[in-house]
Formats: sequence, C-alpha cells, structure tokens
Amino acid sequence: MSGASASSQERPTRQGRDIIKGGGKKQIKMDILRYRHVFTIVMLAVLAGCTQQQNSQDLKEQTAQATAEVKRDAKAVAAGIRGGWSRDKPLDLNSATKEQLLSLPGVTAAEADGMIAGRPYNEPGEVVTRHILSKTEYDKIADQVAARK
Repeated sequence: MSGASASSQERPTRQGRDIIKGGGKKQIKMDILRYRHVFTIVMLAVLAGCTQQQNSQDLKEQTAQATAEVKRDAKAVAAGIRGGWSRDKPLDLNSATKEQLLSLPGVTAAEADGMIAGRPYNEPGEVVTRHILSKTEYDKIADQVAARK
C-alpha cells in the first residue's frame, strides 16, 4: 500500500489531470485578458497622443485668428484717431496726402490718386462733376473735405 500511495502522490489521477489542464486553460485565458487590457491601455495612450497634437493645431489656429482680429482692431483704432483729427477741421483736397485721402470712409487708392491728379479744386463737389467719385461716395465724405486755395 505504501507503494500505491506513493505512486498516487507522484502521479495525479485523471480527474487531477483535468483540473491541471483546465487550470492551464484558465491561466492562458487570464493572460489573454491581461494582455487585452494592456493592448487597450496602449491604444488609449496612442489616441491621447494624437488628440494632443490636434489640440495644439487648434490652438495655433485660434491664436492666428485672435492675432488677425487684434490687427484689424488696431487698424480701426488708428483710422478712428486719424478721423478724429480731421473731424475738427475738414481735409483740404488740394493739399491732402494720399494717406490722408485714404483715411476718408470708402476712398480707395485709385480714387485717392484720381483726386490728387485732378487738383486744383475750387469746390469739394468737383470730385463728382469730374467723375472721380460717384455722388454716393462723395456724400459719405462731404462734411469731412474742403477745397482751399
């Protein structure tokens, strides 16, 4: 009997072998589940890295837009200051620089050049009769211009 008990201890029974095999399968399943979590964590880290780059690109675009708005606002303030200076006294069409003429509302570079080329003026309304500005365009600046001799 001692031989039988020794051999039974050394050798598992069929039922014991099934438990060991089943345990091995459980171990393999547990390893797969563990690696699935690792895979999921790695994929989330990769996606987080991609999202971070996209956010930095969005940040760059928002910064560019904000900079453009500030630049536009600064130009508007400068034009307002120029307008404030000329509001006190009308701009003389016979001596105004191109930059001063461009500060008038709606005046383009071509129109400013035309006004300079058409000098001298006896009256400010001559920019309309000489077809340099339309009546509508002139009406926008009529109270801001004069023709001094």
